[in-house]
Amino acid sequence: MEITLSILAFFLGITLVIVVIPPIIRVGHAKHLFDTVNERKLHTKTIPPLGGVAIFIGFNLATVVATGGIRFDELKYIQSALIVLLFIGLKDDMMDISARMKLMVEIFAAFLMVGMGDIRFTNLHGVLGIYDIGLIPSMIISVFAIIVIINAFNLIDGIDGLASGLAIVSTFILGLWFFFAGNYTFAIMAFALIGSLVGFFIFNVFGEEHKLFMGDTGSLIIGLIIATLIIKFNEMNINFTSEYAIQASPAVSFAIIIIPLIDTLRVMTIRIINKKSPFSADNNHIHHRLYYFFKKHIIITSILIASNIALFFFALYLNKTGLNVNYQLLLLIVTSVVISFVPSIFIRLNEDRKNQVVLKSRWSQITRLFFW
Repeated sequence: MEITLSILAFFLGITLVIVVIPPIIRVGHAKHLFDTVNERKLHTKTIPPLGGVAIFIGFNLATVVATGGIRFDELKYIQSALIVLLFIGLKDDMMDISARMKLMVEIFAAFLMVGMGDIRFTNLHGVLGIYDIGLIPSMIISVFAIIVIINAFNLIDGIDGLASGLAIVSTFILGLWFFFAGNYTFAIMAFALIGSLVGFFIFNVFGEEHKLFMGDTGSLIIGLIIATLIIKFNEMNINFTSEYAIQASPAVSFAIIIIPLIDTLRVMTIRIINKKSPFSADNNHIHHRLYYFFKKHIIITSILIASNIALFFFALYLNKTGLNVNYQLLLLIVTSVVISFVPSIFIRLNEDRKNQVVLKSRWSQITRLFFW
């Protein structure tokens, strides 16, 4: 029965998204609801940023239908928070709102889940030597983690298929683990999101006339759902003794969404060093750096998804070694940060080589002028 419901959630999610996207695109074109084209964007066409609406519909209906006969108390709080993010995301996609306003709404949505739904971290599994944490620290840490994950997926959404592709991989890993660990409600929820994202991915990457972006609406929704799954993943592993138990769950959690997290850390650090707001827009994201070498979005997306998968398996290997969770986190952070700067290093080397060629050419012209 659990397998049937998980499969139902997946296929219902993908079917609903495929059905609702064409009319959403028609509305977007009829009302001239397009994503702005500027020097920071890597697309040159006016495309509706309304994919998040389709993802919202597909995920919610698929989850409700597939969990209809199962008790799922947390779902109403998750859906309430998603509705809040749906409206603020739509407003930002259509009108642009301040980063401060969007952040305040994200905090409110996070508090709905943490404070009312009791979806929060209660144990840090030895990170910085901390295990059980009190109610107030638990709520603060949980809200902060949710905000970070939401904005990580919001910021990584820069090219076709990237945010949705990374989210599919992350959610599949979590959904599979929940299924084998016996938490079928969150497994069904995960597969409902995967189906919705696959439906969107098809239109976003391979669509021609029916192409659309997920917009802030989609990235905010994805971030919130994955943050929920990450919290439950860590909570289930506190005293879990099954063969599927993950001892260093914070490190493995970090690895599951490592590319969005490291890219966010990287660009915000660069902005702060340059005395800019950490929420200001720029071209320093890792997908911008890779675009210097690879002009096709699908290639960049594939590289980053493969990198995320490789780092996840590295985290699983570290987990098997029994190494202290703090050392595991440190190794993952150092490794991923080094990898994230590789494209920038190659760009600098390539630019230096071009400059040397130009200098040699000019010097050759000068010597010819005097010694020909």
